[in-house]
Amino acid sequence: MSLIKVEDLDKDYINEEVITHVLDHMFFEIEKGEFVAIMGPSGSGKSTLMHILSFLDRATSGKYFFEGQDTSGFDDNYLASLRNERVGFVFQAFNLLPRTTVLDNVKLPLIYSKKKNHDELAKKALESVGLSHRLNYYTNQISGGEKQRVAIARALVCDPAVIFADEPTGNLDSKSGNAVMEILQRLNNEGRTIILVTHEMDTANHAKRIIRIKDGNIVGDEPVKNRTIASDGKELVK
Repeated sequence: MSLIKVEDLDKDYINEEVITHVLDHMFFEIEKGEFVAIMGPSGSGKSTLMHILSFLDRATSGKYFFEGQDTSGFDDNYLASLRNERVGFVFQAFNLLPRTTVLDNVKLPLIYSKKKNHDELAKKALESVGLSHRLNYYTNQISGGEKQRVAIARALVCDPAVIFADEPTGNLDSKSGNAVMEILQRLNNEGRTIILVTHEMDTANHAKRIIRIKDGNIVGDEPVKNRTIASDGKELVK
């Protein structure tokens, strides 16, 4: 059973009776444990696709199966539960709360979960990204690379089935970006499913498979032939 399966997926936006076709008859599957990059230029539909796959939006037509279940019949409350429990998010802009500690930022998703021992779970997630020494720092006291690592820890804390990373290196210098990609690669090596959205080939090459989108259509789907392996975790930016 695939983790994700889409069949004949369409997405249209309607504005003042003008219909804009964003996604057009998409078919693909993603297995548990894959590291997939969804790649395309601005306006290609890749972010819209990510929003549908991560339950932030709904398709106009077609089928989306998640963990074998047809999501079309899920109500908004159940989708919200899935977003919190089964999906982790990493965004280009970090989306951390200002004037709040690193630890409290990572604990945020746990507020709506049924899990207990929130401090311990958040500390474990921060340890996995090499930030145990920053627990009580405020987010305005750490670097951009560290902020993105906090965001990864926050994405991990509920033990999701899949992590979506939307342009995770877009606001980082090359060294910090490489450290972030090393963490995502290591998480994938540990069995995590990672879906990366990017328009940059250098970033996409860290994945194991690239789905290419243009004008809402899949124009390529193939394994990465010359995969980039990020630097050793010991070189994580401090």
